[in-house]
Amino acid sequence: MKDDVTDSLIPRLCDRIGLPAPGAAISKRERLYAAFDALPDDRVPGFAQRLINLGMLTSQVRNSVQDVLWANLPCVEVSKRHRRELARALNKLDRIFRNWEHTEALLRAVFVFDTSLTDFLGSKVGELEWVHRHFFAFSDEADADAEQMFEILGVFDLSSNRFQVFIEGMVAADVQVDADAQVEVVEACNEVLSTCGAELRQAREEHGYPVFELVPLRSAQGRPKTLIFASRDKPDLRFQDVLNNEVEILSDPSNVLVYDRPIIDGLRWRDLQAWWAERERIAEANNAKVDLYRRLKSSLPLNSPPQLLFFETFFKTFGADVPSLPALLPEVWLHWDPKTIHQRGELAFLNHRMDFLMLLPGGRRFVFEVDGKQHYAVGDLAEPREYARLAAGTRDLQLAGYEVYRFGGSELVGRHGQELVSTFFRMLFEVHRVTSKFSMNVER
Repeated sequence: MKDDVTDSLIPRLCDRIGLPAPGAAISKRERLYAAFDALPDDRVPGFAQRLINLGMLTSQVRNSVQDVLWANLPCVEVSKRHRRELARALNKLDRIFRNWEHTEALLRAVFVFDTSLTDFLGSKVGELEWVHRHFFAFSDEADADAEQMFEILGVFDLSSNRFQVFIEGMVAADVQVDADAQVEVVEACNEVLSTCGAELRQAREEHGYPVFELVPLRSAQGRPKTLIFASRDKPDLRFQDVLNNEVEILSDPSNVLVYDRPIIDGLRWRDLQAWWAERERIAEANNAKVDLYRRLKSSLPLNSPPQLLFFETFFKTFGADVPSLPALLPEVWLHWDPKTIHQRGELAFLNHRMDFLMLLPGGRRFVFEVDGKQHYAVGDLAEPREYARLAAGTRDLQLAGYEVYRFGGSELVGRHGQELVSTFFRMLFEVHRVTSKFSMNVER
């Protein structure tokens, strides 16, 4: 820096880059060192960021400084596998970039370009020139390959923070030119990102255009290990092998189901049906489907017609598309305690069972509760303590990463209730992009 200014301009330079005014010294170098030494420690990160913003660092130094600044910041993890799937999803679009000037600025802000490539004519080209040739020089972009571009630029190996800057920059208005193009690229990206618990979400507007940020989807931690569901009463359980989390059902096995296969990326109806067919030795797929449906339906409380309507309407709404959708699991045990609430006292769990549960990719879990008046009243009188227990149980579920949707039992009656449930699931799947994850269309 000292070579770019005269001695008299050093105070102006220090003010521009955020350093204290320097005192007198023998040389320009010493004056700048003294100004930096006078900078309080808590202002050093801001000073470093200002140098980056002013473009005063070489790309190599800039990236090294950014890595230090980002070291302890939270970030969204997108694995190498999902980045590759993302590139392949982008290849399905007609165009990935729409403005070269801003695309070049984005690439220069993220990557360090210090190597050259051999093009198809045998001459040497830089990475930037390669991107321009393949994504802008040909009007139909027939030669564009996002996966190859990710490989050449090193996108697969970027740190999580730098990948986030890159992907957010890709969908920026300057790069995509207009809002419709932004949404098109965002939707293509989110089809993949949602499967690893992330999404590009609009955070704000700037100059009339949406600004998207990469954010984690709220999800429960870890993978489900023990799925106990469709129980007609409280099961008698014991651990057969505590170390391996192997649960043994001592009560009548027909009264409760235990799904004993790994749940890696959500649980579809087709997966549940395949498990049921093997468990019950049912060879014909349609027979297995009908038998499983009847078994799940039989677990619903006889004194809760609204739950029955909720369950039946889901299957009537989606019909032949159900196998590709997440399974709607009734009467799922969340907490299990060998002692009763009266025995356990104040430490007793709330909400032992969930009325319905769906397990989705990315660790997302939807809970659907159908609340009769026993949840908020004693007899015909409102009971604040019962409602408080209900609210506390909902908070606990949400804090644990479950997405909870509650229905009043009086809503789910007759044709109105059927229309409500059908509309709800269509809107839910659209809002949360369940349809794109499970490759089915609910708009027909």
